Amino acid sequence: MAALGWLTPRRRSATARSVLAGEASAEAARKSSQELEELAHEAAPEGTEPEFPVVGDDKAAAFFDLDNTVMQGAALFHFGRGLYKRKFFETRDLYRFAWQQAWFRLAGVEDPEHMQDARDSALSIVKGHRVSELMSIGEEIYDEYMAERIWPGTRALAEAHLDAGQKVWLVTAAPVEIATVIARRLGLTGALGTVAESVDGVYTGKLVGEPLHGPAKAEAVRALAAAEGLDLGRCAAYSDSHNDIPMLSLVGHPYAINPDAKLRKHARKLDWRLRDYRTGRKAAKVGIPAAAGVGAVAGGTAAAIALHRRRR
Repeated sequence: MAALGWLTPRRRSATARSVLAGEASAEAARKSSQELEELAHEAAPEGTEPEFPVVGDDKAAAFFDLDNTVMQGAALFHFGRGLYKRKFFETRDLYRFAWQQAWFRLAGVEDPEHMQDARDSALSIVKGHRVSELMSIGEEIYDEYMAERIWPGTRALAEAHLDAGQKVWLVTAAPVEIATVIARRLGLTGALGTVAESVDGVYTGKLVGEPLHGPAKAEAVRALAAAEGLDLGRCAAYSDSHNDIPMLSLVGHPYAINPDAKLRKHARKLDWRLRDYRTGRKAAKVGIPAAAGVGAVAGGTAAAIALHRRRR
C-alpha cells in the first residue's frame, strides 16, 4: 500500500496539483450540470418533510463517492471492459484491468498504486480520440456493465436529497466524462471527476493537475461549494473509503457507506453515520425519510442476494 493511503487527514495536505485538479473538476462539473439540471427532482410533497435532508434548503447539497459507494466495483474497470469489447486495446491490457478490479474487490479499499496504473493505462488508450466519441461510448457501456451494479440503498439516499430539492453530485477519481454519464443516468445534478486534457475536443493523454483522489476531492468540493454559494456545514458527503476522510470532514453531515476498516473505525470514533449495503444487515439510522430508509435496507438486501448468487 502506498504511503498516501495510510496518512491521516491532518497530514494529507493538498498540494498545488491537488488544488488545480479540484478546481478543474469543479469547473467541469458546473458546466455539465447545466445540461442535467432539468432532470433534477422536485421537492418532497408538503407534510412529508424529514429532519434531514431539509426540504428547500438551497444552501445544502450532497456529494457521493462513486466506486463501492454508489456502484459495486470500479467505474474505470467497467469502462475498460467496454473499450476492450470495442477493440480499443489488446487482451493483455484487459488482464491488467481484471487484476486491478480483483484487488479492489478482495482488499475492499482503494490502492493508490493500482488506481494510478489504471488511470495511466486509460489515458494512453484514449489519447487521440475525440471527447464526444468517448462520451457516446460511455452511454453504451453504462447500459452494458454499470446499470446493474448501482447500489439501490445508496441510490435511495441520493434520491432523498433530490426529493428535498437539493443538488447531488458524484465525486470520483474516474474521468469526469464517465462520471457525468453515470450522474445523468441516475438523475443527479452532475459530477466532479478527474479532468483529462483535451485540445480542440481531442484527448492529449495528459491530466489537468492530478487524479481527483484524496485531498483533491476535498478541494473540488470546496471549489464547487464556493461557486454554488453552498454552506458546507449544511451539506452531506458519502464514501466507502478512508481516502475520502478529507472530503467527509468538510461537511456537516458525513456518512460512511460500505466503509473499509479504517473509515469504519474513524466514523465510529467521531460518531459519523454508517450504512452497509454489502450484507443487508441493519446499520445505524441516518435520518432520511422513512420510505427512503425502507427502500435502502431492502435494496441492500437485494443487492447482497444477487451478488451471492453470482458467486455460487
